[in-house]
Amino acid sequence: MIEIERKFLITSDAFKKEVFSQSRIKQGYLSSVPERTVRVRIKGDKGYLTIKGASNETGVSRFEWEKEIDLSEAEKLLLLCEKGVIDKTRFEVKMGRHTYEVDEFYGENKGLVIAEIELQSEGEAFDKPNWLGKEVTNDNRYYNSNLSKNPFINWR
Repeated sequence: MIEIERKFLITSDAFKKEVFSQSRIKQGYLSSVPERTVRVRIKGDKGYLTIKGASNETGVSRFEWEKEIDLSEAEKLLLLCEKGVIDKTRFEVKMGRHTYEVDEFYGENKGLVIAEIELQSEGEAFDKPNWLGKEVTNDNRYYNSNLSKNPFINWR
């Protein structure tokens, strides 16, 4: 139940040539305080409820619990969420033993593309493709819960 994840900006759309799966995602937050976020997500035709704890000192690890819920329940819960629903396409790219999840955002976060990789340990080695840019794991602005409140369009 511990998520170990690193985030990177993307330097080009070259990753799209390597995609093996993609899905549209809409998600909102019932709670977006840093100590605990409660997220409602619709991914394709499935609904999910996720609770995440605060990140550790490195920003790489945190508690995560997720449960699939009925799609109609997820749609209703989205209506209760805080302002700023996230809309994105998630592309999955296999690289060595790992899978990168590359999120291309829409709406007020249009222009932002972030890659995430989940690891088994914080020090685990992983392949870095040439389209991978600056690491932003420790930059809280790139958390989806923060993007819902302070979207990318406001940063320019």
